[in-house]
Amino acid sequence: MESLIVSETQNDSVDITDESTATKRKISLSNCEACGAEKARYRCPGCLQHSCSLPCVKRHKSESGCNGVRDKTAFVRLTEFDEINLLSDYRFLEDTGRLAEGANRDPLQHRPLTTKYLNLMKNRARKFNLDLRFLPIGFSRRKENSTFFSKKEQKFFWHLKLTFPQSHAEYVEKRVPGDRTLEQILTPYIHPTESEPVKRQKLQVYHHAPSGQAKIFMKVENRKSNSVRYHELDPQKTLLENLRNKTVIEYPVFHVVLKENADKYELLGQETRETHTSPTVGTEVAKEAEEEEEVEEGELRD
Repeated sequence: MESLIVSETQNDSVDITDESTATKRKISLSNCEACGAEKARYRCPGCLQHSCSLPCVKRHKSESGCNGVRDKTAFVRLTEFDEINLLSDYRFLEDTGRLAEGANRDPLQHRPLTTKYLNLMKNRARKFNLDLRFLPIGFSRRKENSTFFSKKEQKFFWHLKLTFPQSHAEYVEKRVPGDRTLEQILTPYIHPTESEPVKRQKLQVYHHAPSGQAKIFMKVENRKSNSVRYHELDPQKTLLENLRNKTVIEYPVFHVVLKENADKYELLGQETRETHTSPTVGTEVAKEAEEEEEVEEGELRD
């Protein structure tokens, strides 16, 4: 009897090992899709592409823009739906509930919106030589703003919008400390090696350009629509240093532009030929107008 039980357990273990070896053999039958030289040992959960080593996995992510995360909301046929998919959906619902619960505990969602708190932020910003203004309640920009001042750390944490006109892309950064440089803020977006693969794929125009070709502009507030001007910001300085002596309505919006398109962003104090003429040309035009008036007057007197 004991020999039969032992034989059955041995058969079960043999079946399990056979299944695992079968899956490994199935992967090893295909070559690495990154280098094509070695047999595949791994499979990407995101796109199911085969690879043989960690360098090939990194190369696959950088070239394809895949983040390596399995799509939990991907469509699965009813005939292919099994217990693993059911467990995955259950965990997905748990993660969603946990994220919603964490968002309700976020202090930013319960921050005071009274005039006293807004005046406090204005006074703190004024100490940093920054003119911070807020829109009335009901404006979309007012609802989006998550900027707050930490009394404990005595610094601002900004809601920041980044626009990349050459790629028609916009991104929002929350809780950006004021002592972080603009170069550090843009590292996940346009850095040649340290940027995120998904954002790198979206911002290919900026990555194909030579390094150091990106310029950062900020629109000057409280100007007429026919005289829009911009501030050019220094990427080596901190966010707060770039905002000093400037006006910010709700939160700053930065335009990251390549040098070849920077001439479209006219700087504050910069004069254009269309709106301003040289003094010599102006005096000549004035003299001609006076002469015409004198002639007309003489004709009327005769």
